[in-house]
Order: sequence, then C-alpha cells, then structure tokens
Amino acid sequence: MSTIQIPEFADKAKLYDWLIANKSLLINQKKSAIKYADPIGYAPSFLVEKEGSDIEVKSETIPDTAEKIKVRFVANTTKLFDSHGDVHIDQLWNKSLKETKDNYHVKEHEFNFEGVISDNVKVLVKQMNWTDMGINFEGQTQALIYDSIISKSDNQYMFDKYRTGKVKQHSVGMRYLKIDMAVNDDRYEKEFGIWEKYFDIIVNKDDVLNVGYFWAVTEAKHVEGSAVLRGSNWATPVLNIQQTKNEPPAGTHEKTEPGKSTLKASELIKFYQPSKHI
Repeated sequence: MSTIQIPEFADKAKLYDWLIANKSLLINQKKSAIKYADPIGYAPSFLVEKEGSDIEVKSETIPDTAEKIKVRFVANTTKLFDSHGDVHIDQLWNKSLKETKDNYHVKEHEFNFEGVISDNVKVLVKQMNWTDMGINFEGQTQALIYDSIISKSDNQYMFDKYRTGKVKQHSVGMRYLKIDMAVNDDRYEKEFGIWEKYFDIIVNKDDVLNVGYFWAVTEAKHVEGSAVLRGSNWATPVLNIQQTKNEPPAGTHEKTEPGKSTLKASELIKFYQPSKHI
C-alpha cells in the first residue's frame, strides 16, 4: 500500500475537506503499518519541547565495572500531540498489556537479533504527574513504562549508552487498533465532536491549533520499546537506573538484589534534556 502524502493547503477549510474525503484511506494506512519514531505521511516541524523541561542524570555513580543494570524508562505518554499528528488517549494499552507476554527493548526499532537490547522486560502503565518526569506540563499522563534488565554481555554498546546517560528519548513500536480523526471545523459534525471531546486534555494545545486536526488513538498494540535519538513523542525519558546483581527474569516474583549504585528519579538531573523534534 503506497503512502498517502497530506498536501499543504493555504486555506484550512480546503485541508479539512481533503482530510474528510480521504479519511478512510488515511485510517487504513495508519492501521496497516507499525508506528515508529518517524512520522507517517508528514512531519510537522513546529513541535517543540515545553520550555523548562529538563531531565538530567548523574551517570558517574554506575561504574564501568558493572555487568548488569535495570533501566526504567517511559516509552510513551498520553495527552500529547506528537509528530505523527496523534494524541494517545488514556487506557489505550489495556488490552495489549493483557495479551502480550513477550516484551522487547530494542535499539531504534531494529526488531531483530542484532537490535535487541533486552528481552528481560516488564511493561506496565502508570499514572504520573508530568513534573515527576521533569516535564513542565500541568496535570497527569498515563505513561507506558518499560522495566528492562540490560546485560553488558548481550549488548555492550547500548549498555554503555544507558550507563553513561546518553539515551535521552524513547519510542514505542505499535499498531493502531482504534483511531479516529478530529478536525477543528464544525461543518463536520462527527470529526468536530471528537475535537471537542479530547482537545481540552491535550497539553501542547498550541501545536494542535496550528495544524487544526489530530488523530485520537484509543486502542493500540505495543510491539517493542526503543531507545531512539528523537521520538515522535519527546516526553519519553529514563526514570531510574540501578546496577543489579542476580536479577531474576522479568515477571517472576523473586526479590531483586540491587547494587550500591542507584539513580533515583530525583537524581536524573544532567544528561536528559530533550532535544527539538523535526
């Protein structure tokens, strides 16, 4: 299936007319592909991080002699308009989390043996304040969180990138299951109704208003969580890193024995400053 490019229109009304006329094809296009860090169809360049969103890390407390670390990171957040034009809505991962047993943490969406950082991964959803992630938005988001046990022997390159605080953003490889279009035009009752239903929860409203439409994603299936240079959703930091010993496989109930080198969320203050999206 060829990718449908969204044309540029000087007149927003003509853009909305085109979107509505091609709505079914655009939805089928999104559902037929796995969403990665790069946008499908277009790449709005105006998306910027909220001023004051500083996330940093003191990585020197994880020694270079470490052999295994546990990394907790955010793969996705809801209520943010991303560079795919999507707004993920709370509860969208509920079904996927129940059905997906094998979870993977990979490099730049390379879902192959060479790209895997860890397959010892637990995935959960957590209601979080934006400010607890070092992000200067008011209110809360549902964060898709990955707990990944990374062994140096499995992927030394990415092990060292995490240990030294070089991984700043993440992305979730996903499939759309339930999605609909929202447009800021009351000529289209259904699509304008979706706009009115969700617009108030979006934290970067100016970006949405500039475009005039978005995709409300209410159900999706996660495929993997990736370390990326720039994610379509930039609000995806590392929350915690700790050196571990004798770590049981993810999903077991054995007690983890942490090492002495642990980074708490409050300590993630140096390297993790988000970089501007394109």
